[in-house]
Amino acid sequence: MTGLGRRALLRGAGGLGLSLLTAPALAACGSADATLVESGRVGVSLWTHDPGYIKTFETAVKDPALMRGSHFDYHIRATSSAPSDVVTRMIAQAVADGNTPDLAGIVVDQFPRVMGSSIAENLFVDLTETVRPSGDDLLKLAPYVVDGIPYGLDSDNSITVLYYRQDVFDKYRVPEDIETWEELAAIGERLYSRHRISLGMVATGDNGSIVNGFLQLLLQRGGGLFDATGELVLDSPEAVEVLEFMSHGVRTGVLLALPDPYGSACAAALKSGRLAATAMPNWYNAYGLQANVPDQKGRWRMRTLPRFAGGGHLASTLGGTAFTVLKGKPHTDAALELLRRVYLSREGQILRYRSGGFLPTLKPLYRDPELLGVKDAFLDGQQVFDVYGQAAADLPLFYQAPGMQILSDVLGGPVLDALKGRTSAAAAIKAGLDAYRQQVKR
Repeated sequence: MTGLGRRALLRGAGGLGLSLLTAPALAACGSADATLVESGRVGVSLWTHDPGYIKTFETAVKDPALMRGSHFDYHIRATSSAPSDVVTRMIAQAVADGNTPDLAGIVVDQFPRVMGSSIAENLFVDLTETVRPSGDDLLKLAPYVVDGIPYGLDSDNSITVLYYRQDVFDKYRVPEDIETWEELAAIGERLYSRHRISLGMVATGDNGSIVNGFLQLLLQRGGGLFDATGELVLDSPEAVEVLEFMSHGVRTGVLLALPDPYGSACAAALKSGRLAATAMPNWYNAYGLQANVPDQKGRWRMRTLPRFAGGGHLASTLGGTAFTVLKGKPHTDAALELLRRVYLSREGQILRYRSGGFLPTLKPLYRDPELLGVKDAFLDGQQVFDVYGQAAADLPLFYQAPGMQILSDVLGGPVLDALKGRTSAAAAIKAGLDAYRQQVKR
């Protein structure tokens, strides 16, 4: 489809709305031809929601060792927008033959918006050959695979660990090496009944936070929302077990019900000592703990998650941002090379960790001497890669599907009802499944 044809289609759509038009328009139009730039000074256009990624890429292109041998002299032209706006503007610009980015950072919960109607296929470079040399060493690829083809590389392994107040554990004789969630819950019930201290939290605010908290433990237990083919797998004993565990935890005070893990209520709970442990990803250290309780530096530690007695994994994951390369643009080859250098090389992955704290997505890096020696000052000098290495070796796969956002929207309410004791875990899962199937008509 020509640019004129696209614009005519847009004009003809009138009041139908862009959301009804973009997917089929992209599938029909494909990518415009472009003369590739093969060397020289290149201004790579980068769209992202997080200044940390901008800093990382700007640092990377100035690193002589990382850029050695490149035919390109890079500089970054960055645009920062909200996560949803990155995707909305990118699709709108593509449909209108407008100014799309060369590199787009897509937050994991926004990626399902490009998984249907051939949107990813028409917008992004197929990364199959790019990732092939990494083989099974590359982690966190699954959420960005569409019909067997990878389109994005995650910026952070987002490994969930258990953060805990060592001073509180010492004071109340809570063992730091508890094996299972069930054992921790039994100890936590006594701790809450006597001292009103909780050892975890659940979100009760927006649907996204509610479902993310549930999903984090569901993945660890060995369950999931979708499988690798995009089929719904939520209807499982693991899903009911995890939600029952969470609901029981709220009723007994082991798990503290908060609107979300980041806001003022959570900050107050951390500051007062009412919340003395929480299962959250590596990035929560900076964005949750250090941001809210900097005065508690040296009191917190981290460890791998307790296992569920019934099975599953030692670790879980939550969050992430994948970078995609837009196809058919003058700087497509340059952007692809830059992504490969920064995201798929040892030097690039270490630079990303040093620059923004982003955990490596290549397995061998968890045994790298340079990272094994890293000590976290907030965690009283703990060598964190001792923990991350164990967790990375047993990290669950997380699959998405085009209906992911619909499922999150319809599942949040029933999960909240279960957490508040208004319904059973089994009934909540069934209600979410029924609402989802009505929405997607599958």
